[in-house]
Amino acid sequence: MKWEFSNDAPIYAQLITQIKVGIVSGVFPPGERLPSVRDLATEAGVNPNTMQRALTELERDGLVYSQRTAGRFVTEDAAMIEAVKRSLAEGHIRAFLDAMGRLGYQREEILSLLRQEESKEETIHASLGM
Repeated sequence: MKWEFSNDAPIYAQLITQIKVGIVSGVFPPGERLPSVRDLATEAGVNPNTMQRALTELERDGLVYSQRTAGRFVTEDAAMIEAVKRSLAEGHIRAFLDAMGRLGYQREEILSLLRQEESKEETIHASLGM
């Protein structure tokens, strides 16, 4: 998993979001054992205590759970994973709409641009035989 951090939010909060993305995208499939705190921290280049804080928060939310001697696992609750996926998507949509609004676009103009981009994508895929 590729870890990316910015200065606009605490690292542990960014870790939570990135692990959620990993779960909803299948990088960490339902029921799978997560790597150890130390391994995840090393991979992400963060302090193990910071990673522990993020995982504790995910556990509190029910997205991951601990088994005493076996480690942490991703929930198998498909409805919960889908709800997290939708929540993440809604956040991206809100941020996109806010950014487009700051550029001066109205809703109909935004929808028109999206349709144009979708059409371009379809043309590219068709030309590549996808």
